[in-house]
This record gives sequence, C-alpha cells and structure tokens, in this order.
Amino acid sequence: MKLNDIRDNAGARHRRIRVGRGIGSGKGKTAGRGQKGAKARSGVSINGFEGGQMPLHMRLPKRGFSNKKFAKDYAEVNLGLVQKAIDAGKLDVAGVVDHAALKAAGLARGGKHGVRLLAKGELTSKVTFNVAGASAGAVAAVEKVGGSVIVPAKEEAAA
Repeated sequence: MKLNDIRDNAGARHRRIRVGRGIGSGKGKTAGRGQKGAKARSGVSINGFEGGQMPLHMRLPKRGFSNKKFAKDYAEVNLGLVQKAIDAGKLDVAGVVDHAALKAAGLARGGKHGVRLLAKGELTSKVTFNVAGASAGAVAAVEKVGGSVIVPAKEEAAA
C-alpha cells in the first residue's frame, strides 16, 4: 500500500443533493417536499405537535423538583488528588489547607460556596483542612493519619 493509493471505502461519502435546481434534476420545483401544507414550508417546527390534541409530553404528570434556588455549589476534592499534589510539591502541608490553597494547587475548580472533601483515594500525609464540608469517610481517613478537618458551619451548630 502506498500513500497515493489510500481512498475512502466505496459509499463512505455521499454528494449533497442540490434540491430546487430545475425539473431535469428530479428534485426541482417542490424539492421533494410534496405539495403545500405545513411540512412543505420552511421554519415550521412540528416536533411533538399532535394536530391540536394535547401532546403526550404535556399529558404525562410532572415528577420531581429542581432545587436550584437553594443548591450549594461546592468544589469537590478527593483525598487521592490531595496526596498526589502533596507528593508533587504543589501543596504545602505545614499550614492549614483551605480553599485558596487547593485552588492555587489546581485542585478546586469553581466552588462558589467553598470546598467539600471526599474520601476517594488514599491520604498518607498529616494535613489540617479548613473546608466548607467533608464526607464522614473523608474525615475518618484524615484523622486516621493524624490530621484534622475543620468545618466552620458544624462548629457554629455545636456551640
């Protein structure tokens, strides 16, 4: 096989049919749309339209709810990624690791309401975290290696 022998498989590419280009093309005049009616016109969307009958998607009951109004936006950070950043020297464990430190290390993206610590992965370094939230598994994993997790909202509730 040579580079100049490479071709697409037969039938892999189709030429675009140019409609409305004269009677001899076989797709002239009405351009394959038939005669009149909504389907022959342009700019008419009929998806879900059932001829005036109440459409199926409106007949079915609504379920669930959206909690957008009260939903919190946390940057979720896994312990395994924190350990990886510590090993790479991106994260300093001497002080308290908070949202700003995690953001600087490139671990916390977004998180309008702070960082939530999750237990995926393994932590081997002793670290003190100051975060907006943490899963029970993450707190247990951090405390197992001698670190601690400070969650400000929980402290206020306990006092």
